[in-house]
Amino acid sequence: MKLNTFMSIAAVVAFLFGLSFLLAPVQTMSMYGVTLDVSGQYLGRYLGSAFLGVAVLTWFAKNANPKDVVTQSILLGEFALSITGFVVALFDKFYGVGNNLVWSTVIIYLLLAVGFGYFRFGKTSGS
Repeated sequence: MKLNTFMSIAAVVAFLFGLSFLLAPVQTMSMYGVTLDVSGQYLGRYLGSAFLGVAVLTWFAKNANPKDVVTQSILLGEFALSITGFVVALFDKFYGVGNNLVWSTVIIYLLLAVGFGYFRFGKTSGS
């Protein structure tokens, strides 16, 4: 898969999650079997806001030169976000309150981490 294609997919995923958490955090989390109080709703909206920022960053970086230092920095940041998201989602699955839909989040973060790791540290990296 090309970097452009991968980043396009990652941007769309971040956009969809961002929009759902920003506009409907209660409904989004209810699909995971989680009930949010007012504080949780605000945290969900902050998460949605962050995902929308990541989506914009990823979308507009998708056509950049993969060897450029800014592109490499974006890939490293997105790798860090994906790896930590994977760890948090995995802990959530085993120790959290969600249902089995949490596995989809684990898998999404894992695939994103593998992809961003490949493009940052693999043969197309600038280092």
